[in-house]
Amino acid sequence: MDRYDAVVIGAGNGGLVAAIRLLQGGAKVLLVEKHNLPGGFATSFRRGRFEFEASLHELNDFGQKNNGGDVRDLFDSLGVTDKIEWHPIPEAYRLISRKPRIDVTMPFGIQAFIDKMEKEVPGSRKSVERFFQLADETRKAQAYTNSRNGVVDSKIMVREHGNYVRTGSYSVNEVLDSIGMPQRAKDIITAYWCYLGAHCDDLSFSHYASMVIRYISRGAMMPKMRSHEISLALCDRIRELGGDIWFNTEAVKIVTGKDGGVEGVVLAGGREIKTRHVIANCSPHIVYGKMMDSVPEKVVRATNARKFAGRGFTMFLGLNKSADELGIDNHNYFLYDTMDSAAQYELMKKIDTNSVQATVCLNRAYPECSPPGTSMMYFTTLYMSDDWGGISPEDYAKTKEKVANMMIDRFEKDTGAKIRDSIEEISVATPMTYARYCGHPEGGIYGYESQYWDGLNPRLQMMAHDHMTRGLRFAGGFSMRLSGYSSAYFSGDITGRQTVGDIRKEG
Repeated sequence: MDRYDAVVIGAGNGGLVAAIRLLQGGAKVLLVEKHNLPGGFATSFRRGRFEFEASLHELNDFGQKNNGGDVRDLFDSLGVTDKIEWHPIPEAYRLISRKPRIDVTMPFGIQAFIDKMEKEVPGSRKSVERFFQLADETRKAQAYTNSRNGVVDSKIMVREHGNYVRTGSYSVNEVLDSIGMPQRAKDIITAYWCYLGAHCDDLSFSHYASMVIRYISRGAMMPKMRSHEISLALCDRIRELGGDIWFNTEAVKIVTGKDGGVEGVVLAGGREIKTRHVIANCSPHIVYGKMMDSVPEKVVRATNARKFAGRGFTMFLGLNKSADELGIDNHNYFLYDTMDSAAQYELMKKIDTNSVQATVCLNRAYPECSPPGTSMMYFTTLYMSDDWGGISPEDYAKTKEKVANMMIDRFEKDTGAKIRDSIEEISVATPMTYARYCGHPEGGIYGYESQYWDGLNPRLQMMAHDHMTRGLRFAGGFSMRLSGYSSAYFSGDITGRQTVGDIRKEG
């Protein structure tokens, strides 16, 4: 039979990075992917004369060569940075809220961000400076935790990362209140919350702050040929290192031995691969629910205790006029009904009450991304419950069209840009689309929700012990770093290195 030191299931972001780390550690590696393309959500597709980005709005924490972030450092170490052509995002975001009325565009750069906030909210400077100080301490503490694979020295944590320890169990709103940030400044600085899929009364301050400081201090980037360019670069690197990638190949079963640990992987059609190590770049619900015959009760209980995060809905528009002609001034828009994130979260549970959107015009970062005289837009929202699961097959198409129309109307009303009459191509992805394409339960695109007990800090602290089945680890949005592109890359980095360690311990 075929034999490999490790098999990676799924060529999403986390799986691709994990495969490289395994190969760099000397392992013989097979990556299997049921689709005919790599990347999972990190891909692109064509409609007419437009090539749309499937999911990436902007890559956080990459930065320029003279201001590189952790993702750039990771890509450098993987050997893929120079395989990709990058374009910088011009500004952080434009926030438009109806209650309270806010319309503000925030810049990249910590000092520029603080200065703009002081202009918008006089008297906010000291508290915003304090926020970024705490965020930077959080970033450094998390880097230390990652470097130790979750096995940290508590004395070092208290001595060198004291404020991280102090804020670690508190929510975003609790910490912002404690540092005296004015309400309007809080509203503006928490605009990114929907990117993490949990409201600010429940979302860990450490999780949110570490994301915001990476965005604001490093800026954001976009690959010229969409996220598919990153996926292809990672595949090229795997092959350069001698790894095997089998597309159109679905793993249907993980074989376990008498000790309950991994002994092999069965592919569709019955071919069996012998291995003692599997990294699954997919949902534990799928792995434990469909791919394993015997699962310990503690694993079932731990998995079912978790809550699925946001289910995705995205509309893609190809427009026959330029962004300038249409009055689309910004790359990244957040449109909210209210800046009370807990109230907004509740509205996002139902199709009829969810009108939130995070909308991107890629031409503002890369003007030549579409043919001359045209532009492209992506409209994304999340549903915080499985409301789409109740839509009948007969009502599916008209419900999809209804939500698409709501998004267009909302954008035109809030921004003043008129886009409807210029639509040349339109494509809509619902939670059903995402469930079919990547196999994610309920069409979730954010993995498991970041909750108080299951947020970033608990997962990082437990990752050294989150190995309940011998030889099985997870990468991607459902694992220790939670959802998002950079988080998925780092989860693959960590899990790949951990598995190299497992292999070496076995001799």
